[in-house]
Amino acid sequence: MLRFIRVLTVLIVLIGSARAIGGEVVKPNADGVRVHRIVSEHQAGPTEIRVLAPDVMEKGKRYPVVYVLPVEAGQGKVYGDGFAEIKKHNLHNKLGIIFVAPTFSHLPWYADHPTNAKIQQETYFNKVVLPFVEKHYPVSMIRWLLGFSKSGWGAFSLLLRQPEVFAKAVAWDAPVLMTQPNKYGMAEIFGTQANFEKYDIAKQLTARARDLGKEPRLALIGYASFRTHHVEANILMKRLSIAHEYRDDKKTPHTWHSGWVVEAVQWLVSSQ
Repeated sequence: MLRFIRVLTVLIVLIGSARAIGGEVVKPNADGVRVHRIVSEHQAGPTEIRVLAPDVMEKGKRYPVVYVLPVEAGQGKVYGDGFAEIKKHNLHNKLGIIFVAPTFSHLPWYADHPTNAKIQQETYFNKVVLPFVEKHYPVSMIRWLLGFSKSGWGAFSLLLRQPEVFAKAVAWDAPVLMTQPNKYGMAEIFGTQANFEKYDIAKQLTARARDLGKEPRLALIGYASFRTHHVEANILMKRLSIAHEYRDDKKTPHTWHSGWVVEAVQWLVSSQ
């Protein structure tokens, strides 16, 4: 009986994993982007994983991967399209990098809701997106995070909560020092103040200061609307002796297309 229970448990785990990681592999579209449609129990509806790889890849070689984190739910492009900026500057070919952009069914703050099983954004990213990409593409274990605004928060949050998984994170114009989930659609995602506390960037910086090593792994590279957050985060990281990159350059507007993406990606690859 015990053996039967163990086998049944394994089968349940495997079935659950298959349901979460299932995806349709498709040919590149006109922009050279592969779009994979995903159905996951951690999201309220179908999502996508977009992948932009170098046009020519060496057989047997594994490539660093930059996760281009969205700031909007679904296929929203009010604030532009990070992939369009990557493509415009041909960064996937010039730098030999695979770029990946997931989508989320709800406004992405890269957190798990405490009670809603369909708003498990951190779990979805870690347990679905990463395994899918690493199964279907020749990516190395060098995982970089790129974001702004909400996704700049997400880039810092993901790395600080899992410094052993992600190598570097760069944010532009991000409200990284929010202390309550009371603006920008945060309440629906975090649910409670107690849950938000688990993701609070200032607290995570304090808790992880000794885990980040001597080389800069976090970068704040400029602002449009959230300069105060960046200035205060820079002061905090200095006080905690956290090696980081800080640039106080203003670029407007608050979109993917303000001229900061190339600079951000170049910083990510600078220590490769």
